[in-house]
Parts: sequence; structure tokens; C-alpha cells
Amino acid sequence: MSFTLSSNDISDGGVLPDAQVKAKGDVSPHLAWSGAPDGTKSYAVTCYDPDAPTGSGFWHWTVANIPADVSELATGAGSAGGHLPMAAVQGRTDYGKAGFGGAAPPPGHGPHRYIFTVFAVDAERLEVTADDSGAVFGFNLHFHTLAKASITATYEDVGEG
Repeated sequence: MSFTLSSNDISDGGVLPDAQVKAKGDVSPHLAWSGAPDGTKSYAVTCYDPDAPTGSGFWHWTVANIPADVSELATGAGSAGGHLPMAAVQGRTDYGKAGFGGAAPPPGHGPHRYIFTVFAVDAERLEVTADDSGAVFGFNLHFHTLAKASITATYEDVGEG
């Protein structure tokens, strides 16, 4: 069985819905996963834009320490007022605060890819906090990932022309 990620809100290769755009909804999407490998003790989720004009991309969401018996996050779980599992910790996005931050590419910059990834992790708890950046989450995940699955959607702000 292979590790897979699905969503009721976003589709792989599709356009990111307005609900996941910063100025139009700013709501984390529903995510569900299955087929985790043996030895999985927790999960982590990230959303990353490699096309941001920063030289290092842009982290829109980082979550770690999702218990191994959880296989789904509801729409809005990572947003203000949302409900994540008790042990889960959201890291600081490149917007400067913890929690999901929707797509906001510069107008006229072209389409950006938003890569939502779930990681099967070999540890119950990663040593990360709400103050840690996406790079710190990524560093910890590098050493503890058993498998990962992704959905990539695009979004473009065409501007006012």
C-alpha cells in the first residue's frame, strides 16, 4: 500500500480555491491521508510555495506532532478558531505567525505552486515550537520522515491589468 494524500477542498494539478487565498478566505484545506508505513508514530503537514520571489520560497503552513491515530484534518483546522489534535503544534509561517496563511503571490508574478505535503514521522514528537520557522520544521523532518505524499495546486494573481 502506498502513502497517499487527498482533499475535499484542493485537487492535485488544479487551481487553488478562493478559500485558500489570503485575501479571499485564508482557510486551511481539508486533508486526509492513508497508507502510512509501519513505524509511523506521528504526522506533520506543510504548505510551501517554491515560486515566491524570496530566494528561499515561502512557508504557508507547518504542523507537527499530529498523533499517529489521526488521518485527517478538517477544513479550517489550521486557521484561527480551528481545531487541531491536542498534541499538534503549528509553526511560524513566513507571514510571521503560527497557523495557516493563504496564497498571496505578487500581482502579475505568474502562477505559483502551493505544495501541501503530509509526512509520516518515525517519532511521536519533534522538538519544534510555534516560534520555529518552516526551515526548522523542514530540518527536523529531514531526519525523521518515513514517507511523504503531496498535492500541488496553483494560484496566480493577475492584478488589475
